Amino acid sequence: MRLIASTLRRLGLAALTMLLVVSSFAAFAPSAAAETYTVKLGSDKGMLAFEPAKLSVQPGDTIKWVNNKVPPHNVVFDAAQNPAKSADLAKTLSHKQLVMSPGQEFTTTIPADAPAGEYTFYCEPHRGAGMVGKVIVEG
Repeated sequence: MRLIASTLRRLGLAALTMLLVVSSFAAFAPSAAAETYTVKLGSDKGMLAFEPAKLSVQPGDTIKWVNNKVPPHNVVFDAAQNPAKSADLAKTLSHKQLVMSPGQEFTTTIPADAPAGEYTFYCEPHRGAGMVGKVIVEG
């Protein structure tokens, strides 16, 4: 009888230990992995527009910009139209170099410490034609 009780006690402790180990992995697992979103520079129909023109992201997410139609294009974040009103942040997010060929791409990663809010960006050569978009960084 003592042997059975001792064995059951050891099995119970082993099961409890396993449960604690497994639950610690769940508790300390990183939150959702960062996402990558694609934005086309120039619409499929040849319009001077970003597709999509508005995008919601989380800090740490990446935006892949793909040159689509009617080049040249670039992406410039407006220093006056971001939550921090920061020229440095706008410069970090921007890609001022023009892409000329369809299919060329570049990326922007939203910094982990980017303030939540709305960020306005535009294509420098086509801003006057209305090629403007928004990224909403959620907190």
